Amino acid sequence: MKKSDKRTEKLIIETLTEACHILSDSVQGFEWLTHIVDYKSFPESLKIVCIFDTQNSLSKAIQEHQDSFLRSLIVDKLRDIKVPIKNSRQQITFDTEEACEQQHGGNWSRRFESI
Repeated sequence: MKKSDKRTEKLIIETLTEACHILSDSVQGFEWLTHIVDYKSFPESLKIVCIFDTQNSLSKAIQEHQDSFLRSLIVDKLRDIKVPIKNSRQQITFDTEEACEQQHGGNWSRRFESI
């Protein structure tokens, strides 16, 4: 990883951590988020996964249009550090602790391999 990539990675982590704190206080059932990126094709390769506790919580959040709020907040925060998200529906996705437990025995590394 190049020095500039390391700086960008640090900024992304700080920014997403800030967004995570806001979202955990604002959206019921939201637990945490993470990102996956390949700096060889950055920023198009940047993917953010927002994790909810259960499928019911995620479904309720979508019904209440909280998914739009999550995407908007993340896009705005990343724009502030000059990291553009061109397609938020593709680059920001949702998952649940419940689904990971059922399908991958709680192993997030294995689950994220499919992204």
